[in-house]
Amino acid sequence: MEFLLGNPFSTPVGQCLEKATDGSLQSEDWTLNMEICDIVNETEEGPKDAIRALKKRLNGNRNYREVMLALTVLETCVKNCGHRFHVLVASRDFIDGVLVRIISPKNNPPTIVQDKVLALIQAWADAFRSSPDLTGVVHIYEELKRKGVEFPNADLDALSPIHTPQRSVPEVDPAATVPRSQAQQRTSAGSFSSPPPPPFSAPQAPALSVTGPITANAEQIARLRSELDIVRGNTKVMSEMLTEMVPGQEDSSDLELLQELHRTCRAMQQRVVELISHVCNEEVTEELLRVNDDLNNVFLRYERFERFRSGRLVQNASNGVLSEVTEDNLIDLGPGSPAVVSPMVGSTAPPPSLSSQPRCVFSPSQPSS
Repeated sequence: MEFLLGNPFSTPVGQCLEKATDGSLQSEDWTLNMEICDIVNETEEGPKDAIRALKKRLNGNRNYREVMLALTVLETCVKNCGHRFHVLVASRDFIDGVLVRIISPKNNPPTIVQDKVLALIQAWADAFRSSPDLTGVVHIYEELKRKGVEFPNADLDALSPIHTPQRSVPEVDPAATVPRSQAQQRTSAGSFSSPPPPPFSAPQAPALSVTGPITANAEQIARLRSELDIVRGNTKVMSEMLTEMVPGQEDSSDLELLQELHRTCRAMQQRVVELISHVCNEEVTEELLRVNDDLNNVFLRYERFERFRSGRLVQNASNGVLSEVTEDNLIDLGPGSPAVVSPMVGSTAPPPSLSSQPRCVFSPSQPSS
């Protein structure tokens, strides 16, 4: 069949996916991951081509670094792509023939790979349960439970349910796809416009009731670090958008996505700060503090962007009359700025060098490695 269809990595989405899952990558390439989502959404063959490329990368692959990167791409696409992709992913052919096969006893993959696969199946079974044409994953999930398969403990995940931001524009009909906006054409940070809504709801303010310390095991810490990678990815995308967009001249759909990213990252930060106060692991606490630093930095840049944008709008409305927004109040690096959230860390906090105060607002924040 592959001989008839050609190399799955030869298609546009396949080429991106091959690069995004290269085992030599030090961390996830979120620019490529989001570009893959855009191709899936905007082209007729995108969903099928992406599934073929994912199958090629996952089937029989003993390079588990590549497998984990491919699972991250798959998870990102499910959260950001539409129904055409979901139908293919939720099918018995893909869930049983690809994902379940990865964790079969004869393959004996590392625990982190098993947990990732089982967590995805569990999450999708819950998300797609009410959709009649997406219940293949539900049936597989229930079969696995009847066979005694133990799914990862979701207690720690419940404290930090990270989701990618809700997209602002519905999925487009590939036959009616229009050229990308000027902002999309001049940036290498991925496409920011015309994205589809994900199947998951946008993050809400957490209803956390943690009263004591959390002692996480190695598997839970690995899952938490995977979630933190998503936070870093969203922070990076938001930073790149702030670098690319010109206040007062931004595309409306880009602005909507930026504002949604801001709301999403705010919800993420609340969970990060909550975990800082309760996780009893020094290394994890340091990572959480660094992520909080990155979030504070990008929030300061967003605040500055919004002030410039408001000033431009007032200036334009007044036919050249300067607004009351001045450079003095555009740049506010102090802890009193509403953009900065500092966690309350007790006596077990890491050294002062990991302060959550912002470091710089003039250059894009880079995700921690």
